[in-house]
Amino acid sequence: MDTTVYVPVDGARAVRARDLTKTYGSGEAAVHALAGVDVDFAAGEFTAIMGPSGSGKSTLMHLLAGLDTATSGQAFVGTTDVTALNDSALTKLRRDRVGFVFQQFNLLPMFTAEQNITLPVELAGGTVDRQWLTTLVETLGLTERLSHRPAEMSGGQQQRVAIARALIAQPDVVFADEPTGNLDSRSGAEVLSFLRRSVRELGRTIIMVTHDPAAAAYADRVVLLADGRIAGDISDPTPESALAGLDALRTLEPNVSTGTTPVVPGAGAR
Repeated sequence: MDTTVYVPVDGARAVRARDLTKTYGSGEAAVHALAGVDVDFAAGEFTAIMGPSGSGKSTLMHLLAGLDTATSGQAFVGTTDVTALNDSALTKLRRDRVGFVFQQFNLLPMFTAEQNITLPVELAGGTVDRQWLTTLVETLGLTERLSHRPAEMSGGQQQRVAIARALIAQPDVVFADEPTGNLDSRSGAEVLSFLRRSVRELGRTIIMVTHDPAAAAYADRVVLLADGRIAGDISDPTPESALAGLDALRTLEPNVSTGTTPVVPGAGAR
């Protein structure tokens, strides 16, 4: 088994899945969370993954990020086959090349904002790039908050600290799982705006799982999932087009004879 973590050379596709499958259980009790997914995610793009509850969107993200093990198929970060890595190589991949933002901010309460942001680099024994840190905190509007601890910040500010922490090691891709799930609408809009700025002004690649059409509209593209399969693709989404795509997914029924899921009408494929 190849355990080397390669530097990505594929500038067009930051992340991709090939016939990616995840099954829980066996026999009649088997649950097919993903059923042969093929999808590419472009570098320097903000992509949202949407689908009904149980569609497999979080499972897809976890497999792409190396947080879970695929039943079959492949997932790539750059040119690295994530599904071929052992535990040590996966740890190195997640530390050096992948960032994470979750619903829970997961900030250490005894640390300042700056200490929380720089923690991943310091734990890895690296040296913090102070110029990059300055760029991050200025872009995310955190300059005046660096000495504050989490309890002294609003939810939106804490999530911005979490975003800076995810970006501090300059990863190839940042995975965001319902990053505004614990925020009010104003703070959520603020965080999504900063995620979009991270892509457009800092050149980052972000893949976000969300159930919220308004949140998805901040992305450059929406990938639709249903029954563990790709069911559509929306470019330049609006809240209305994302909602229409999600509503259409709920009306689709898998084709029992072919085992396929119909594509949402009006949503293209990549």
